[in-house]
Amino acid sequence: MVLKNKDASTEEKIKEAARTVFTQKGYSATRTRDIAEEAGINLALLNYYFRSKEKLFELVMAEKVSELFGVIAPIVNSKKTSLDEKVTLIVDAYITMLSQNPGLPLFVLSEIRNNPEHFGNRIQAGKLLTESFFVKQLIEKRPDIHPLHFIVNILSMSIFPFITKPVLESAGVMNSDQLNEFTEERKILIVKWFKVMIEA
Repeated sequence: MVLKNKDASTEEKIKEAARTVFTQKGYSATRTRDIAEEAGINLALLNYYFRSKEKLFELVMAEKVSELFGVIAPIVNSKKTSLDEKVTLIVDAYITMLSQNPGLPLFVLSEIRNNPEHFGNRIQAGKLLTESFFVKQLIEKRPDIHPLHFIVNILSMSIFPFITKPVLESAGVMNSDQLNEFTEERKILIVKWFKVMIEA
């Protein structure tokens, strides 16, 4: 039993180190040796637990996706908040999570492309997109427009800036601090744009 606890502790230490290094350096620039050093263990022990950088990245990001949708689910299913309040909370949750986990957007896109069924089951996408109270509110407000149009617009406006972030930085359009300010501003702007869309 003691050994199992020690194993669980070591595994969590590696995952926490991976979250830190992936966030700081991004996936491509991260080496397994960097993660091992951050965790204070040797490379052989890291490889024993996780075999490869790819597997570790997938596990860490999958947990973040589940964490994100764990936050989103209560928001979209709440009967106590208005449509506008839900959009404000959803956008804030998405942008905050993506700001803290810059590798997450590309991971999500990769999973959607390569493992759509697995990804959809993991986040229970069907229920979120068709059965949530948020969807019912959208239909009630605009029965003439499929609710997915609004949902896709909200998600894409929240996520896409993080996908283009490396290009904007490398092209000298904005530096890191300016991009962080830019994404924070979008928390307010996306809600305003949604109100225009829903009333159009």
